[in-house]
Amino acid sequence: MSTNNMDRFEFRCIRPEETQQAIEIEQICFPPNEACSPKSLTERIKATAETFLVAEDKETGKLAAFLNGVPTDEEAFRDEFFTDISLSNPEGKNIMLLGLDVRPEYRMQGLGRELVSRYCQKEAQKGRKKLFLTCLDEKVKMYEKFGFIDLGQANSTWGGEAWHAMSIEIGR
Repeated sequence: MSTNNMDRFEFRCIRPEETQQAIEIEQICFPPNEACSPKSLTERIKATAETFLVAEDKETGKLAAFLNGVPTDEEAFRDEFFTDISLSNPEGKNIMLLGLDVRPEYRMQGLGRELVSRYCQKEAQKGRKKLFLTCLDEKVKMYEKFGFIDLGQANSTWGGEAWHAMSIEIGR
């Protein structure tokens, strides 16, 4: 998808009234053992809406995709970030990315890459230093293309899976 094709999307923070859409997209994008619970996602949106970046399809008014994370000063990903919003520190120098969700009909068009790129810029402007994430083996190459470095096996057993820890430096 060229940058021109990105014109069909509005990129912005999530709105409270979009919580149900975000929950639906999460359930579509992740198997039940990996998906964030509706309760946790609702709490996350309430507490950290400013660290959600959504892509709204201007034609339909619906969310096509979103990327979200929790600000923190911690340097290592841990599973509690998925469920315990009290770990959020709005002034934190890092972001633990908790999900890149792209509706199936919008995949393979560059929207995930665009969201990550815009997210990095947005958070760097706020003075953040690094983004961290965990992903399964089959997603490592994709995130490397986005500029992330594979840090090896993550200290994560989320959903009973083995995860890679990855990070990207965004601030000076």
